[in-house]
Amino acid sequence: MAPQAAQIQAANDVDSLETQEWLDALEAVLDREGPDRAHYLLERLTDLARRSGAHIPFSPNTAYLNTIPAGLEPPHPGNQELESRIRHYIRWNAMAMVVRANKHNPPDGGDLGGHIASFASLATMIGCGQNHFWHADTPERGGDLVYFQGHSSPGVYGRAYLEGRLTEEQLNNFRQEVGGKGLSSYPHPKLMPEFWQMPTVTMGLGPLR
Repeated sequence: MAPQAAQIQAANDVDSLETQEWLDALEAVLDREGPDRAHYLLERLTDLARRSGAHIPFSPNTAYLNTIPAGLEPPHPGNQELESRIRHYIRWNAMAMVVRANKHNPPDGGDLGGHIASFASLATMIGCGQNHFWHADTPERGGDLVYFQGHSSPGVYGRAYLEGRLTEEQLNNFRQEVGGKGLSSYPHPKLMPEFWQMPTVTMGLGPLR
C-alpha cells in the first residue's frame, strides 16, 4: 500500500478494503501508463455512473496541487544555497531601509510605513524570476514586462542596493523622494524613470493601463 493512498481513508467509508483496491488500481495506471490514461478512465467511470442514474454533483473546485508533479519538475538552474544567502541580505536591506526611514522621520517617527511583510512573502518568487526568468530588453529579444506588487518595492530596492544600482543616501530617503534623492513609495517611472518601467498600485493600475 502506497503511503499517500494509506492516508486517504474517509471516516464514513463503508468498505475501506474496496476503496483501497480502487486507489491501488489508479496508482498502478498512473505509474505504468501515465496521467492521461488515468484521466481517461476516470472520465469513463464518471460518465457510466451518471448514465446509470447516479447523482454526481459538479464541482469546479479541485485540490490545491502544483501544476507540475514534483517528480517531473526540472532541476533548479542555480545554486540554491547561494541564492538563499542573497535573499537573506535583500530582506535585511529592505527591513533596515524601512526601519531607518521611519526612525528618522520627524516629528514622532513611524509615519512613513513600508510594507516589509509584503516583500518577505514574495522574496523567493521575485528572486527566482530575477535570477533565472526575467530578461531586459536587448537587440536579440524584447524585454519582459514585470508588474511588481507595489508594496514589495522595499525588497526590489534592497536588491538594487546590493547590486550597486542605488546609494545608501537614496535608501535613507525611502518614501521621501520629493527632493529627488529618495525612493518612491510605489513603482512609478515618472519619479524614477531609470528604475521603474510601469506604475502600479495607487500610482497606476498596472496591467489595466
